Amino acid sequence: MSKTTTLIAAAALCGLAIAAPALAQEAAAAPAPAPTVDKGDTAWMMVSTILVLMMILPGLALFYGGLTRAKNMLSTMTQIGAVACLAMLIWVMWGYTMAFGDGGGPVIAGFGKLFLAGVTPNSTAPTFTTGVAIPEYVFICFQMTFAAITVALVLGSVVERMKFSAVMVFGAVWLTIVYFPIAHMVWAGNGYFFGLGALDFAGGTVVHINAGVSALVASLILGKRIGYPTERMAPHSLTMTGIGTGLLWVGWFGFNAGSALEANGSAALAMINTFVAPAAAGLAWMLVERASGHKGSALGFCSGIIAGLVAVTPAAGNSGPFGAIILGAVASVVCYYAVSVLKVRLKYDDSLDAFGIHGIGGIVGALGTGIVYAPSLGGPGAADYDMAAKMVVQAETVLTTIGVAAVGTAIAIYIAKLVTGLRVSEEVEREGLDLGEHGERAYNY
Repeated sequence: MSKTTTLIAAAALCGLAIAAPALAQEAAAAPAPAPTVDKGDTAWMMVSTILVLMMILPGLALFYGGLTRAKNMLSTMTQIGAVACLAMLIWVMWGYTMAFGDGGGPVIAGFGKLFLAGVTPNSTAPTFTTGVAIPEYVFICFQMTFAAITVALVLGSVVERMKFSAVMVFGAVWLTIVYFPIAHMVWAGNGYFFGLGALDFAGGTVVHINAGVSALVASLILGKRIGYPTERMAPHSLTMTGIGTGLLWVGWFGFNAGSALEANGSAALAMINTFVAPAAAGLAWMLVERASGHKGSALGFCSGIIAGLVAVTPAAGNSGPFGAIILGAVASVVCYYAVSVLKVRLKYDDSLDAFGIHGIGGIVGALGTGIVYAPSLGGPGAADYDMAAKMVVQAETVLTTIGVAAVGTAIAIYIAKLVTGLRVSEEVEREGLDLGEHGERAYNY
């Protein structure tokens, strides 16, 4: 190599050495590549969202409607549908930004996305795989259906006696001060319980404990139905309740498997658990009925299925299939005694057992998830999983949800009472809310 060539090479190396820090700074300052929208995940999430909508209308409307007396069938369905629609509108106005908006703290997100400000067809929401996303509008719609069905579930305790106008005022306030904060704390990346590692795959705390405890508080404040418990108030159509149960079960696959946010193995695990947990629970409820000296009933079968679905919701992607079977069966037995023994002894009028199934089943499921998550029990937890530490987190999440739901529901109910009054008149309650509140009958005799 000549002296000239050596000098040129040395100068080039010196130049690279000088430029290296600048190049490193430019690389560090460069924005991270935009996540890639996965079309398969997007399609799955759109289908899951529609399945959850089916859970509300017609699923929950038929399930609850069939459990009421015939004179209140349309009223029950209308309240469920209307409050769900209200929830959807509130969600896009201020609910989404409170629960999942940018910034904020451990209890409430920021308000930068009021009325979906800044959300476009090109904006994305991350999945659980780095660099993979779905359109933000799809995520907004999916979470919107969760808010809608949760507030509708609360109504199971107050049907047949609460004014339609009061239901709407209550729903708006309750969503704002109860649902949105709990959803943020448990599911948002900077939420308090999310940061602690709380396990709630699809809504054991956010949906079911929230709705169940709120239902109990609302029913206690509202008071008993006229004639309860001496008059016969049997379901008027268990056929409709059975149809509603089936629609809820099918829709629950969107609820649980959709919460994986991807079409992947986690969704598949949630899918099989959503089969086997309610299957075990439906049979367990009928077995307990027989063991208690009664016949295995269609109502018990439907109730058991719902109890199993409720219990497996937080564990859907956090349990092996056999853990889900045990969890479903245990929750069914506990919910049976909550409905048939606890409710009778405490003499509260939770009309359609929203607390007995969703509240109690949600508590069993949320705490049980901390157990079935263990790899030694077939769960997906790490080999060094610390069950005791996780159970402390689960218990704290459950207790906080109970407290927020109870206090927030009391506030929402009393605001509704101040604005519209709570109960229909005695005349309307005896005649039925179908005619008294809506001027229609479900059936023409």
